[in-house]
Amino acid sequence: MRLPETVDTWGMQSATSLSNQLLIAMPGMLDPNFSSTVTLICEHNAEGALGIVINRPTSLTLGGLLEQLDVPDPLPEAASRPVFDGGPVARERGFVLHNADTDRRFESSVAVSPEIHLTLSRDVLEAIAAGQGPSKSLVALGYAGWQPGQLEAEMLANAWLSVPATPEIVFDVPYAERWMSAARILGVDISRLAPHAGHA
Repeated sequence: MRLPETVDTWGMQSATSLSNQLLIAMPGMLDPNFSSTVTLICEHNAEGALGIVINRPTSLTLGGLLEQLDVPDPLPEAASRPVFDGGPVARERGFVLHNADTDRRFESSVAVSPEIHLTLSRDVLEAIAAGQGPSKSLVALGYAGWQPGQLEAEMLANAWLSVPATPEIVFDVPYAERWMSAARILGVDISRLAPHAGHA
């Protein structure tokens, strides 16, 4: 797995950074890539933003992905887990969101928060396959990317709600419930909002 070039060049976060926020797509979201999605923003500053969609599993299992990467003999509980559609950009690249409960340091890793890390190197997948990785993780292919100013404009257009990310939403809540559960943090029943309340 390779780190996108945009992440390599990003510097310090701005005061209005949405890093470590969950973006909740409003019912009026017109882009099918993000309809009814929850996206964890991992980086956001003047150079743009990068996020991982956390509630869209694909038909690919982790076992299938590990087979493609020639990682041998994964544990059954690891192999059966779904791989998520992390977003429409660079779907050939892998991204692993995980908690920080292991002393092991991975080759290419960024702390989204003290509780949530993003790793892009193969070593984390090998550790997960062997049962020696983080206790909680989400494996995704692809990411969501925004050009400078694009996400800010979408926020002003009411395309998204945002809430502080929690490990529980990212890792523990069943994926089919994450969209409504994230909105519920704000006291919002998002299923009752009119579709014209926002647009992308």
